[in-house]
Amino acid sequence: MARRGNGALTEPAALAPPDGLSAQLARGTARLFAELGHSCLAEFRLRNGRRADLIAVAPDGGFSIVEIKSSIADYRADQKWQDYLPFCDRFYFCVAEDFPRDILPEETGLIIADAYGAAVLRESDTAPMHASRRRALTLRYARTAGRRLMRHVDPAYGL
Repeated sequence: MARRGNGALTEPAALAPPDGLSAQLARGTARLFAELGHSCLAEFRLRNGRRADLIAVAPDGGFSIVEIKSSIADYRADQKWQDYLPFCDRFYFCVAEDFPRDILPEETGLIIADAYGAAVLRESDTAPMHASRRRALTLRYARTAGRRLMRHVDPAYGL
């Protein structure tokens, strides 16, 4: 909350939908995962150098990665989604309602989203990660979340 000149609190501008379709889909999907009790990070760098649009950790420690596709051209230009599979237990594509779903691989999960929410249309198969990879990913997730929180609290952190 921000304070007005008279000291009254105002609602944050963050309640407005984010700019760009990908950002809107990410927000709606993060809301879905939060409703399921998961914690999400956006733009998460994996050990193999790939960057997951969203990664979510469930209360039981399971990881889901969501690859957001804002257009057919975006999907066709980026065919590296299989590089994410070793770093999650579940993998989903997330698209807008009007995206042609028949071009997406059947073996992946499917989420339809907008800026305000999302729904799982097709559940992902589960492929449990190796225990040592899960431990390393959990630690990386926690450290990334901590660094982001520290930057939020103190923007000068990390300069």
